[in-house]
Amino acid sequence: MSSFRGTRVLFIGRQDESVHAHNGLRCRALERLGCALATLDPEQAGWLERLARRDLEGRLVKALDAHKPQLVIAMGGFGLDANAIRALRSRYSTRWVNWFPGDLRVVNPARQLAPAYDRMYLTGTDVAEEVKRGGVGHAVFLPLGCDPSVHKPLRAKGPFRANVVFAGEATPRREMLLNELVEFGLAVWGASWKKTSLKDYCRGDLPTVDDYVRAYAGATVGINVHHVLDDDPAHQGRGCNQRLFELSSIGVAQVVDARADLALHFEDGREVLAFENPEQLRGQVKRALQEDAYRDRVANAARQRSLSNHTYMHRMSTLLADAMQESSKS
Repeated sequence: MSSFRGTRVLFIGRQDESVHAHNGLRCRALERLGCALATLDPEQAGWLERLARRDLEGRLVKALDAHKPQLVIAMGGFGLDANAIRALRSRYSTRWVNWFPGDLRVVNPARQLAPAYDRMYLTGTDVAEEVKRGGVGHAVFLPLGCDPSVHKPLRAKGPFRANVVFAGEATPRREMLLNELVEFGLAVWGASWKKTSLKDYCRGDLPTVDDYVRAYAGATVGINVHHVLDDDPAHQGRGCNQRLFELSSIGVAQVVDARADLALHFEDGREVLAFENPEQLRGQVKRALQEDAYRDRVANAARQRSLSNHTYMHRMSTLLADAMQESSKS
């Protein structure tokens, strides 16, 4: 039986079927762990609340009064500043934590909000270190994850079948790298690709998580290229994106640009195939396409590691254990 059964949690974060779908998966993990969960989407008030023009702070007060949570989990900056959060904390006997996704671009907003929380969880070791360096001792590294009941192998048909797949936003660096893979049978997904040199290889948009999973499940090789702060390799950041964990759980051989945190999650050459330049990217993709047994070993090893270490059940268990342990000390 889960040691968190009955723990009353209020989860604050956007939820939808695309950009913010992972918040729903995090909530599902909390429920599976036995938590008594209430949620607040900062952008979606009910019609009665809209009619009454209830503001976000008022909606949050209402949720706190109704649910009486032992723990509040907020996802990033959701519309209230540090002073407003401090004022609310002074009125309620509960732990407040924030899981702030993002790379080094979120350092300043995370640092500004962190003092208002009991814990600030960051998804890259570099971000956690920078926030700590700003005087926030309770910054903690907690990587992103996946949900194997959603991110799973599927049999692909029609447009979802391709040799090499990238699904996500177009950026100049991604465009440059993916142009190296056109000869291998490339398919890209996402509306922004229709305005690039790869527009002829765009299979369409991905409006839902199910479509995203189908796109990568239909790939022989899945490509993962992180966002970067600028063109300087020294500024690429350490943290790993959601796609790293999603692709591993889907069970596709993943070729991913090298990140410093990658070794904390997967073994290069056995569970993922890392590259540092276009030549290595081409080489990794070519070998994975040509050697079926090698490719399958990599994909299967990554999926097993993901199921064993990187699900949202693992992440929320870690967060709950840390937050509630600190609560018992205070």
